[in-house]
Amino acid sequence: MVRDLAFCVAPAVSVAEETADLVLQGIKAEEALEALVSGTEWVAGHAVGIPAHETVIRIPARMVPILREAWDVAERRAELR
Repeated sequence: MVRDLAFCVAPAVSVAEETADLVLQGIKAEEALEALVSGTEWVAGHAVGIPAHETVIRIPARMVPILREAWDVAERRAELR
C-alpha cells in the first residue's frame, strides 16, 4: 500500500501529493554497504562517492510490489500516461 506522507513508518514509500515525487524511507545502510556504494562507479563517467546531500538506504525486496504500486500512483498523479 502506498502510504500518506504523514504516516511513514520504515520501510515505506509515499507519493507526494503536490509533485508526485516518490518519497522513500528505509533502514540506513550499514557501514560496509555505504563503503561499497561510496567506492563503486555504478555508471561510467559518474563520480564515485555519495554526495553530502544524499544517503544510502536499504529497501527490503518485499517492498518491490509496493514500489511498483507507488510508481503507478506517481505516474497517474503526474499525468505521464
